[in-house]
Amino acid sequence: MVLSGKVETEVEIQAPAAKFYHVFRKQIHHVPNMSTERVHGAKVHEGDWENIGSVKHWDFTIEGRKTSAKEKIEAIDDDNKIISYSLFDGEISEGYKSLRGTLQVINKENGGIVKWTFEYEKLQENITAASPDSFLDFAAKVTKDIDDHLVKA
Repeated sequence: MVLSGKVETEVEIQAPAAKFYHVFRKQIHHVPNMSTERVHGAKVHEGDWENIGSVKHWDFTIEGRKTSAKEKIEAIDDDNKIISYSLFDGEISEGYKSLRGTLQVINKENGGIVKWTFEYEKLQENITAASPDSFLDFAAKVTKDIDDHLVKA
């Protein structure tokens, strides 16, 4: 097994790319209402909801287990609709030296493509924390939940 690496996925969305990106950029606190099966709560730990350096605490279900983690906004590129986060605390800190997620929303004529990338470095080969592929699957499912919500709105 690899101790460090990168996993990626792309999810096609029906909602306009700008509208989807806006959720992550300015309305992230609404995600628990858009993905109720997976995201159970969110609160600001440091800073605010939308600026670099801000830290949020999330409660969510991954691999069938309820867990929590903190997420810090590391970089924002509004022109290219890219936001990078570091994830830490709880099970993540017990299993990973670093776990970084990047969201990119790409315009298409009808809707868009959401690209998720997770770069990781595990502390050891066998960890009890969720796998990088599980975080990728979680992000893809939350993306679909948000897209469904935006299309119905």
